[in-house]
Amino acid sequence: MQDFYLYRQAWRFDGAPHEEPKLDKKEVGALFRQGGFMVRNTYDFDCQKETCFWNLIKDQFGGLEELSGNTRKKVRRSLEKLEFKRIDNKPIIELGYPILKATFDDYAVTDRITNHQTFETYMKWCEKKHYDYWGVYDRIDNDFIGFCANRVWVDSCEYGVVGIKPEYKRKSTAYPYYGLFYSMNQYYLQEKGFRYVTDGSRSITEHSNIQDFLIEKFHFRKSYCQLAVHYKWWVKIAVKMLYPFRKIIPLQRVKAILNMEAMQRGEK
Repeated sequence: MQDFYLYRQAWRFDGAPHEEPKLDKKEVGALFRQGGFMVRNTYDFDCQKETCFWNLIKDQFGGLEELSGNTRKKVRRSLEKLEFKRIDNKPIIELGYPILKATFDDYAVTDRITNHQTFETYMKWCEKKHYDYWGVYDRIDNDFIGFCANRVWVDSCEYGVVGIKPEYKRKSTAYPYYGLFYSMNQYYLQEKGFRYVTDGSRSITEHSNIQDFLIEKFHFRKSYCQLAVHYKWWVKIAVKMLYPFRKIIPLQRVKAILNMEAMQRGEK
């Protein structure tokens, strides 16, 4: 069970999505004996049948030719105005927090990194794992205007948090997200020959539109899988009682758990 980690009192798999096994009752119990009140288990990666849960992946890179004319234009414009390159984590540690906070302030749901201490904890956690860091720079003055931190495994990669200065997000001629994702897709899929890149699993908080963006603009696809959520007995009772009211409960963390329960039941 060393491949699972505890995050906000919920156990999650720490390896590549395609490597997550289906847990049995004994294995779930072993995790609960170490703490936490919930286990999220996703398995049967890319199962070829539609389910209510998925990882968003891209497993082929077709260059600019695979993109629509409008997307090609924005990618080219972005690459002309901005530079996207792999960096160490020093610029992110020094300059990244205000950029990330401004990015999250634009989200509809504010349950992300909310203070500098949480940001520092996150960066220290990244240092213990295998992460790649990407920097985004203005080509005119070399200003550091954004970054992305990606979790890397042997032959796959998960795109992590992305922070872009708001003025560049809203500057219609810069298109930083277009250049960033194109550059990363090219590096991991074409240059490194990875099996796939992923933007993670289906969002239970629905805090941004990034997955819809990646599907529409860069041809990411839903890699369907099975979802099983296991609860401590008292949480199971609470979920059962609150579930009928899931659409009107205002507390975001409670709502997220109930959203996941709905996905497990195939009702969302």
